[in-house]
Amino acid sequence: MSDKLESILAAAHDHATQVVTPNVDAWNAAKAWPRDASDKAGAAGLMGLYAPEAWGGEGLPLSEGIQVYEQLGLGDGAYAFALSMHNICTFAGCGYGTDAFKEKWAHDLTSGRKLANFALTEPQSGSDPVKMYTRATINDDGTWTISGSKAWVSLAAEADIYFTVVKTSDAPGHKDMAMIAIPADAPGISFGKPYETPSYNYLPMSEMYLDKVVVSADNIILPIGQGLQGSLMAIDIARVSIASGCCGLMQAALDTALAYSKNRKMFGGKNLDLDGIQWMLGEVATDLEVSRLLYRKAAQALGTPEGPLMAAHAKRFVPDAAVKATNTCTQVLGGMGLLQPYGLDRLSRLAQMLRIVDGTTEISRVVIGRALQKRAAGLPDLPVPKGFGEEAADAVPVAAE
Repeated sequence: MSDKLESILAAAHDHATQVVTPNVDAWNAAKAWPRDASDKAGAAGLMGLYAPEAWGGEGLPLSEGIQVYEQLGLGDGAYAFALSMHNICTFAGCGYGTDAFKEKWAHDLTSGRKLANFALTEPQSGSDPVKMYTRATINDDGTWTISGSKAWVSLAAEADIYFTVVKTSDAPGHKDMAMIAIPADAPGISFGKPYETPSYNYLPMSEMYLDKVVVSADNIILPIGQGLQGSLMAIDIARVSIASGCCGLMQAALDTALAYSKNRKMFGGKNLDLDGIQWMLGEVATDLEVSRLLYRKAAQALGTPEGPLMAAHAKRFVPDAAVKATNTCTQVLGGMGLLQPYGLDRLSRLAQMLRIVDGTTEISRVVIGRALQKRAAGLPDLPVPKGFGEEAADAVPVAAE
């Protein structure tokens, strides 16, 4: 580990334990994004992880920067998720945006003075992004006029700019898709009522409506033809980031169960001395170690041909492990695990949320299954038994219609 990465991970750990954990319940009660907290994250160098140092970022490779969310997940998985999406947008803007866009936005984004988020999903399409109705028309002066709607937009009405994927024609497919950054103060942009969520009400999520919003060509992040490919890369980064955050969440749940069971007296001894409790928490500990290895391996693969499959493995396994871990740790506390001050109910709900966002675990299974089909096609055939009369039936030619 480089000195720089070690310093940033330490800063993320301090931010999680000193800023997030003590205040997250109050944030949820207030149902408002803690802008002062994200400002502190910016001051700690956590808002421009992958952006070049020339634009105020930390210049970390994805394989290193993604480890930050494990530390942030110790405090709250939804907070880690929100910062991961901001960092993905900042990475895209500083890496692929126009010079004019970078001059105007880069330093504000890497410092956290302004927040960014990603808008791809639409109400009707979910995990099928090609079924998109948001349209961008290119005007004679080079500006784009955009109309449509997006769903599950994080930091809705809170972010300062939204990296939005659009189609530029009615042709089927994705070859006309692009990504453009839409400022929050652009005339014609509005947001629906915030979704009612169970344990992350401080993170505003809602639909975003675009009514003839005019945006400068300077704000094009990915040109026509590259919108879907770039979006899928962003989603792969997000999936591995979620897996990283889940590891922090699992560690928080495990530590809660350990801190409680080491002192809980029952049956003439301490709970943690019981084989049953040790076995339950030992399984959580093993799943946590496996999850760490998997998400870090997936992070190293991002940007390579193996990246999408490794991201799918991480998104499939780690959030499922987090759900199992939080349920197990709650069980170890018994009835006390249901009480809000211990935090396990919040962690359980967050784990379930992280199974779903940026592609459900079922979508990851589809990606893995298709990869297995490709691998099977290249393997030598093995004999398969046939039923009575099957060979004769196979030999009968099918009559031409």
